[in-house]
Amino acid sequence: MPGFKSKIFIYTNSLEWGGKKKGKLTSPGKPDIEVSAPPEFSGHPGVWSPEDLFVASVNSCIMTTFLFFAQRQEIVLFSYESRAEGILERVEKGYIFSRINIEPVIYIGGENQTGEIKEIIKRSEENCLISNSIKSKVEVSPLIKQRKD
Repeated sequence: MPGFKSKIFIYTNSLEWGGKKKGKLTSPGKPDIEVSAPPEFSGHPGVWSPEDLFVASVNSCIMTTFLFFAQRQEIVLFSYESRAEGILERVEKGYIFSRINIEPVIYIGGENQTGEIKEIIKRSEENCLISNSIKSKVEVSPLIKQRKD
C-alpha cells in the first residue's frame, strides 16, 4: 500500500511452573495470573486456563476495538457488557477452537444511534487484531438497548 507505514509492538510475559499442572503467568507492572490446564484435561477447577484466556483475549479485543471506534464517533455509551463462548472441537489434527461467539449488551442514550452502533460493531469485528490473528470464526451478536432514565 502506498504511504503505509509499518508499526511493531512487542508484548512479553513469563511463566513459572508451580508443580502439578499449575503455573504463574507474570508481566512487568501487571497482576500475576495463576494458570492451569482446564478440568477437562486433568487440570484444576477455578484457575484460568489457556482456553479461558484465548476466548477472553478475543472478547476483550472486540470490546476495546468497539470503544475506540465509539469514541472516535463521539457516541455516548452508558454500558457495555459481553459474554463470550469458545467452541472447542476435536478434529483430525487435534483440538481447535472452531468458533468464538461474542454477545455484547450495549446501553446507549439516543435512539438514532442504533445504526451507528451496528456499524461500529461491524468495524470492530473487521479490525480486532486478535480475531484477525487466529483461525477461529468470530461471530459478534450485539443486543443494543436504549437507556431509560
